[in-house]
Amino acid sequence: MSGRAPVRIAAVQPHLALGEVERNLVHLEDLIRDAHREHDPQVIVVPEACTSPNVFNVKLRGAARPVDGAAFQLLTRLARELDVVVAGGSLSRRGKDTYGTYLLAEPDGRAHLHDKDIPTAWENHYYRGGDDEGRAHCTALGLDVGMASGWEWARFRTADRLRGVDLVLGGMCWPSFPLNWTAPGLAWWVRREHAIWRRQCRELPAQFARLVGAPIVHAAHVGPVDAQFPAIPAIPWRTQMLGETQICAADGTVLARLTLEDGEGHVAAEVTPGSVAPADPMTDRFWIPVMTASTHAAWHVMNAQGRVDYTLKKLRGKHEWQSWPAGDLPDELPPVPDEQAQHFATTR
Repeated sequence: MSGRAPVRIAAVQPHLALGEVERNLVHLEDLIRDAHREHDPQVIVVPEACTSPNVFNVKLRGAARPVDGAAFQLLTRLARELDVVVAGGSLSRRGKDTYGTYLLAEPDGRAHLHDKDIPTAWENHYYRGGDDEGRAHCTALGLDVGMASGWEWARFRTADRLRGVDLVLGGMCWPSFPLNWTAPGLAWWVRREHAIWRRQCRELPAQFARLVGAPIVHAAHVGPVDAQFPAIPAIPWRTQMLGETQICAADGTVLARLTLEDGEGHVAAEVTPGSVAPADPMTDRFWIPVMTASTHAAWHVMNAQGRVDYTLKKLRGKHEWQSWPAGDLPDELPPVPDEQAQHFATTR
């Protein structure tokens, strides 16, 4: 280990409302402030998709916001006001497209952005993948930090690109299989797949820490969500976000955890940052968990369907966000000058 001082980190597990962006941000601010009061952390981590859960539903059509919009303003403001590092992700318009953008905000106004590399299944209807490395130097902590969103956590290539960082921060929005599919012949399959996904979701954070060789913070959504079946939207897909917010040491030891049954809340732990020799080797598989045939099929079919839908809607100008100015931010933003920060503090 590098001999670095321990860092106290809080992770938030929210239950958010589908498509209710502004309402969710108000609720998220309450959770972040509550975590700050209770744990006095140096870092607060919230999940990806902190403006709305990522499932297939027509309400997601209006969930994107400008990259420098409401979610960015909330997380950067709280980082400055609370004097902590704040990390979280949202569906963001950047230039001519939308992305699943994860933000690391520092107290002095510095900000680091990472776009999720591959949208997961139905997420392809709403945004495209990015190509950055998801690595940043966090000046406030003096650490090299990796960022991971959603099923980036589940891929060996993500662990490989983040080896050598001191700490990995990120979030998850992992739903269950459709629990309302109870017809004969379906119920057994749904129960089996649901149990497998719950086990994989539970095991993944520690697996990732051992593969990278650094402590990780994995903040997750929790609670019921009403989705739709992507192939036939008239069929309801009543699901629940699986939780499993975890803070793990580099050897995979779980230091703090919130499960599905725990519901909404926050936990905290001290981690000793620094890159160590990874405990587990890389393999040439795509996925870290051994995914079932059903998951593989859903991944390929829904990815293709979503990409076609996204592209056709973009060509026809049917995405709601296409009516906005096509602004963007660089992946690395410098500190905010003192006078600008003071102006913000007196006018917010």
